[in-house]
Amino acid sequence: MIKRALKHTFTLLNVDHVKLDSRWNYKNVISPYFRLYYIDGGEGEIWDVSAKIKLEPGFLYIIPSFTLCNLVCPSHLSQYFVQFFEESSDGISLFENNRSIFKVKATDIDILNFARLLEINPGRGINRSDNPRIYEKNVFYKEYQDLNNLQSMSTFTETHGILLQLVSRFLTQEIFKYKDGGHVPVKILNAISYIQLNLSRDLSVTSLAKRANLHTDYFSRLFHQHTGERPVKYIHEKRIERAQYLIVTTQMTFSEIATQTGFENVFYFSKIFKKITGMSPGNYKKQMDMIGF
Repeated sequence: MIKRALKHTFTLLNVDHVKLDSRWNYKNVISPYFRLYYIDGGEGEIWDVSAKIKLEPGFLYIIPSFTLCNLVCPSHLSQYFVQFFEESSDGISLFENNRSIFKVKATDIDILNFARLLEINPGRGINRSDNPRIYEKNVFYKEYQDLNNLQSMSTFTETHGILLQLVSRFLTQEIFKYKDGGHVPVKILNAISYIQLNLSRDLSVTSLAKRANLHTDYFSRLFHQHTGERPVKYIHEKRIERAQYLIVTTQMTFSEIATQTGFENVFYFSKIFKKITGMSPGNYKKQMDMIGF
């Protein structure tokens, strides 16, 4: 018998049907959760670093977590949206190698799924502002996490099932392609999982190679061959990705975040953060902070 376990789970944050206008115009948005849209009227645009994609009726769109994007509506836009967190047993995102915006033609079942998700989760809209800098705050996250805990087992299970169905629409071979590196050795897969689960610990290339029982230089070349990145750069990216999540969803100081993500001090943390994101941790926090509170 073939046994296959589902490693990824999704937790609802927001779901709603909204009418937007030209005020929906936000630049350099990067969130620790997924966004998924179904457009049923009007038009808009979303941009990532590689492409500008038109939002048009009859299509589904997904923006994976930690994907830098711009959100624009020139006139009016009617959309269903759902925002949700992802968890995985090995700490590796389903879209690890695919952090781009994807678009697929909606089906009747997709439309019914959005309507049903909204029906069984009333009052789960943002309800404050459509500006990510305002609603992306720890207190709001906790509020919706508490709502999830109050769901009946039936609603919780159905909600998760619908999210799985909607995400599955973007897992086709045509649009969901991992980097072609051939068969990835188990030792490299193990190293990737270890990195994801131990960001606060010593992750030197030497220690990772020792765990894999490989020579340091050979391990580094093998890692680069199958991930497209050198181990140090990959580790820095994963640590900063985690730091972005902590900045947005907690009240931890930068020093605490530096320690939590494995940096020896806050100065080195700030240097690597700016190198990867293009801005300092302070400026990133200001960008995400609530305006006027």
